[in-house]
Amino acid sequence: MAEQKATNVTWHDGEVTREHRTEILRQRGATIWFTGLSGSGKSTIAVALEKALHQIGKLSYRLDGDNVRHGINKNLGFSEEDRKENIRRIGEVAKLFVEAGVIVLAAFVSPYRKDREQVRSMLPHGDFYEVFCDCGLGICEERDPKGLYKKARAGEIRNFTGISDPYEPPVKPDMVFDTGRIQVEENLANLIDLLESKRLIAPPA
Repeated sequence: MAEQKATNVTWHDGEVTREHRTEILRQRGATIWFTGLSGSGKSTIAVALEKALHQIGKLSYRLDGDNVRHGINKNLGFSEEDRKENIRRIGEVAKLFVEAGVIVLAAFVSPYRKDREQVRSMLPHGDFYEVFCDCGLGICEERDPKGLYKKARAGEIRNFTGISDPYEPPVKPDMVFDTGRIQVEENLANLIDLLESKRLIAPPA
């Protein structure tokens, strides 16, 4: 856990509760956490789910690995410690969105199990669902949409997950997608089923 440096601070509760927000939105906030190697399809499925939820009138917000490093985490690199802090901050942001009743779609390599479990521990039970985008390194390298694997193999990028840094797959993820083989549409349908089964959204009438 991050060191608490601020002193003389007290949490201030308001009069509008999470339940009030749930009633307005007609959905329950939660975090769907996509993890996997670079190029495994995390962002692709998160973008598709965000669009699908919007089309049925459900409020979601997508947190993407590169996007957060343009702002809130732009002072962090890719060392193990910086990766840990990157995920911790994202977890805190996700927690705020969940309290607001929003379905958070978090797409991050997040290579270390302990960091993903830390985010899970920040949220009440039933508010965090881990989705493992299981795609072999060879396929991810073939895709290499950003040219990162090529640079990592050439020694131009240090601390690159799958090449010079490890990736620790989930032990008991809530859902596993073979993103090297299964098409986005099938994965998307399974995600919608998950959200409905957990009563995060209501099935169509």
